[in-house]
Amino acid sequence: MSLYLCCDCGGSKTSAVICDASGQVVGRGFSGPSNFAYLTLEAFIAAVRIAVSNALQTCVTPPSVGPIHLPPSPALFAGAWFGVSGVDSPAAIAAITPAIASLLSMEEFESKLIVANDTHLLAAPVRLHPDVAYVVTVIGGTGSTVASFKDSNGKFEELGRVGGWGWILGDEGGGFHVGREAVRQILIEHDTASVMAAPPRASVLKDRVLEAFSVKSVLEILAEVHVPDPSTTMANIPPHLTMPREKRLSSLAPLVFKAAFEDHDALALDVLQTTSGLIASEIAILLGQSTPEAPRLVNPSEAVISFGGSLVGKEEYRKMVLDHLAKRGHVFRYVEFVDDAAATGAIGLAVGSQS
Repeated sequence: MSLYLCCDCGGSKTSAVICDASGQVVGRGFSGPSNFAYLTLEAFIAAVRIAVSNALQTCVTPPSVGPIHLPPSPALFAGAWFGVSGVDSPAAIAAITPAIASLLSMEEFESKLIVANDTHLLAAPVRLHPDVAYVVTVIGGTGSTVASFKDSNGKFEELGRVGGWGWILGDEGGGFHVGREAVRQILIEHDTASVMAAPPRASVLKDRVLEAFSVKSVLEILAEVHVPDPSTTMANIPPHLTMPREKRLSSLAPLVFKAAFEDHDALALDVLQTTSGLIASEIAILLGQSTPEAPRLVNPSEAVISFGGSLVGKEEYRKMVLDHLAKRGHVFRYVEFVDDAAATGAIGLAVGSQS
């Protein structure tokens, strides 16, 4: 059987989609996070194993009631494409490619295995528009990354990349940044009020953040954010303290989006204007007229911008990013949102193999 696999390996989940040779989706599977920057190789492969095994359940005859054992014998995949968050260098790609090939029984067919950063999966929509050859991809989920590509001779040539540095150093516009910025703005308003006659403005967002941290006052948030990561011996603690520190902040992102776009809370809207503005600034680094000094810039009027990720999946947030870019004079010819990057990649693999 000729099957084509695509895995979207991100900071929140691993999504595996399998297509047959006609491009029909025949299997899907999911597992936990697989951002390679935060995992050992063994933990990364374990997450991929679960997702692919589950996706294969509907690809065998008769369908299996349980996960399929990997590596498969005989080999099942005619091609595979892995878009991996946290794979940011040739060394990282070299480190994980043999392990993936072994897991899929593709050691003898490694040329059919594509391993790249997850931004590459979002480049596919440029092929929907034959009048352009350039695409800028924007991932805005738990983390964030921006990249630009040229579709050249059936392959995506990466032109430039900004971000993807992880929550300690970057991830502007992603979930961690949104949560951190929300807490920062709550703290700034509290501290500013200490020298003002009026108290801080009322805010639905502030009330919900206090509730999320099980505290009554703003300054109590600091201890809840900075408490060390949980140990296996901790018991009878509030839910937020069962999370690693970065998750305590990224888990606030849904509260910010709800307050901003459903309750029209001014503080929440300010937070998202700040975070969307910073991711727009990163996108802008890749844009402009190509010159001898900057030959790899992309003219947005001749390009697609392709968004992917849970945060930029919100139309209102995408519009904020696009409005920031427009104020800088950057307007794209086409705007796309890829809701299912793994399926897009698997279908592209299958269809491309027939051409």
